Amino acid sequence: MAAPSEPLELAAGDLRAGLVPAIGGSIAHFRWRGIDLMRALSATDAQAGNVLGVACFPMLPYANRITGNAFTFEGRTWRFAANNPPERFNVHGTGWQRAWSADRAGPGEAHVTLEVSGGGEPFAYRAAQRFSLSADALTVTITLTNLGEMRAPIGFGLHPWFERDADTTLQFAAKRFYLEAPDHVAGDPVALSPEWDFTAARLLPGSWLNNDYGDWDGSAAIRYPSRGAGLRITADAVFKHLMVYADPTKSCFCAEPQTNASGAFNRQHGFDDPREGIIVLAPGASAEGSIRFAPFGM
Repeated sequence: MAAPSEPLELAAGDLRAGLVPAIGGSIAHFRWRGIDLMRALSATDAQAGNVLGVACFPMLPYANRITGNAFTFEGRTWRFAANNPPERFNVHGTGWQRAWSADRAGPGEAHVTLEVSGGGEPFAYRAAQRFSLSADALTVTITLTNLGEMRAPIGFGLHPWFERDADTTLQFAAKRFYLEAPDHVAGDPVALSPEWDFTAARLLPGSWLNNDYGDWDGSAAIRYPSRGAGLRITADAVFKHLMVYADPTKSCFCAEPQTNASGAFNRQHGFDDPREGIIVLAPGASAEGSIRFAPFGM
């Protein structure tokens, strides 16, 4: 796990963002007018370097799980080790469990990078995150470059943890729905039932939810009526999927913009169907996308 790190502070207008590059290249907190819109990293978790306690971490070079800890692409089998016990399958790639470097930083912008190759890691890649904070929003731009000698199937995204109040609502539109299968892996797309439909703003469910929404239109809204605040998420078109995780026993939930569908690397036609969102990079090639978090009053 990454070493402890003090947050790198960005400020613009009423917005404040703390970054902890050494803890998985993560966001430590995101506040508007003093209101936490993401779950803030506690002092205890910061000291321990606990990436599972951050406000948001990057998922790359793929998002969500590799079923069976292996997949085959163009005749090569890519093998992985489980990385989040007690889970059996590798999840969210390697970027979130490594220390990133802060290349440059200013009052409203920071650039952090990570380079990975060798050491049993099947991917060789360079990742960069650019955090730009204006008076209106925080924009995170992810760039992923294939440093390997072969074509590589990749994906990326962000894993934010949002505060969950009794009156918190979520709203977004998507056309495909992947029902959760055993071991938290997404199964094949199924018809979207009304109980999981967030086209209209609704409270988070009182039951477990951990599902991939595909053909996402790139926009989502979270509202905190009791706090008098809301948060609008907008993502570039490369982010075709929104993963929603809500455990009714927890005081936070996740809405994760990502390029690839959960389980896409092991799904039949996953590499051939553009709706699955896998990006294939030639050696030296890069992919990039931005996600914007904009608060609003209520």
